[in-house]
Parts: sequence; C-alpha cells; structure tokens
Amino acid sequence: MAKRLYILSSGAGGVDFMTLEARKAIEECEVVVSYVKYAKELKELLIGKEIYTSGMTKEIDRCKEAIESARSGKTTAIISNGDVNVYGMATLVVELVDEMDLWDEIEVITIAGVTSFLAVASRVGAPVSQDFAIISLSDRLTDKELIKKRVRLALEGDFVIGIYNPKSKTRVEPYRDFLKELSKVDDRPVVIASNVGRAKERVTITNSQDLIDKDIEHPDITMSTLILVGNSNTKLTKNGLLLTPRGYLNKYDLSGELKKD
Repeated sequence: MAKRLYILSSGAGGVDFMTLEARKAIEECEVVVSYVKYAKELKELLIGKEIYTSGMTKEIDRCKEAIESARSGKTTAIISNGDVNVYGMATLVVELVDEMDLWDEIEVITIAGVTSFLAVASRVGAPVSQDFAIISLSDRLTDKELIKKRVRLALEGDFVIGIYNPKSKTRVEPYRDFLKELSKVDDRPVVIASNVGRAKERVTITNSQDLIDKDIEHPDITMSTLILVGNSNTKLTKNGLLLTPRGYLNKYDLSGELKKD
C-alpha cells in the first residue's frame, strides 16, 4: 500500500527518548505534521521535509492535515510527544480514519515511544517494578468525578501512580481533589519532574506530604509536570534514589536460594 501515515512518538522530550524505529520513519517521510513545539525540538531531523504546524487545541486540524496528506500519496508522519498511545495522537487519528472509513486507502502505522512516566522512572532508580496506573488530571475531555474516582481507586489498589497534566493557572479543581485523596493514605515518596530530556530538565524527589502542605500553590506543579507517586512499598535507597521492591528478597536469600519457611 503506497499511501502511508505514521503516528510517530517523539519521546518524553528533545530527541534522547526517540526510538530507532521513529527516526527511521521520519527519514522515510515526505511530510511531517506537528504541534509547533515538537517540530522545533526535532528540527535537525526534519530538514528537507514539508512541515505543517499548529498550536494547542488544534489536534483535529493536525490529524485531518496528516490524513489528507497521506491520501494525496505522500508518506506522512504526525508527531506526538511521549508515546502516541499515552494521551497522544493515536486515538484521534485512528478514530478519524475509522469514521471516514479510509482503512482500504491509507496504511496507518503507529510508532511507540518512551513516555514521560517511564523516562522519569529511569532518572530516579527503580520505582515502577510493581503494578502501576497512569492518570491525567485534565478535565478537558474527561469528567472531573471520573478523574477523582480513578485517583481514589488507584490509591486504594496501592498502585504506583503517574500523574499527567496536574494543573494549569485556571484549572486546579482536579489537582485539589487529587491532593485530598492523597491525604487519605500514608506518606509516600513522590517525584516531581518537568522538561525531561530537555535543557531545562528538573527532577525532584520529595514526599506526598510536601504536595499536600503546598496545596495548589506548589511552584513546581504545572501542566508540563509529571508526578510519580510511589506505593506503600516504595522507599528511598541509601543514596537517595527510589526503590519499589518486586519481592525477590522476600522469597530468596542473597545467594539466590529459596528462603526456608
């Protein structure tokens, strides 16, 4: 099939978290459609390409642009930050292609990427070795009460939790609800990270009480922040990193032999 559309993950930030598969797909493409910021970050990889960009809230326009470009016969990529399936562009592109019934006309190829949750985890030790949940606090497309329910159940289930889009200047209610739910469990390690993979990267290890005490005025919490909340087993290592034990040393001794009951 000649008409090809890549839904391409650029990784957490910059180019360091892009996969080899994503780089190869960009090389193949004639046209790249992207949010303005992501195109600027990848400019060295986009030399010689036709580039179409737009700003925030223009996701549908970008998806339609990419689809029409592919339909015209040009190999096209639409760029999504992080991973295309983690609050990325995959769902909207697939939904539109399905709605327009273009599956026989366009080959849609999704390229995985390293999302912020995993990129941040790699910066702070081994905090995600047990089950985890990823939740966005953005209520732009999701009801506030449903977000609150998901946070509550994730904490009750003792998941390690990744929080995306915690709050903006005008949207604070879901974050306030998150803090209320967080206050109902024991204090646990927390990571606050922003601009991972970019020049202004900042990663701080703190605790849930710090978030609760600073409430919605916490200076490091913005829409671009990723919050990683440990579970009840997560602890600090001797050198100040995070560890969520998988349970090996509960079952085996240091020689690798099963412990005796």
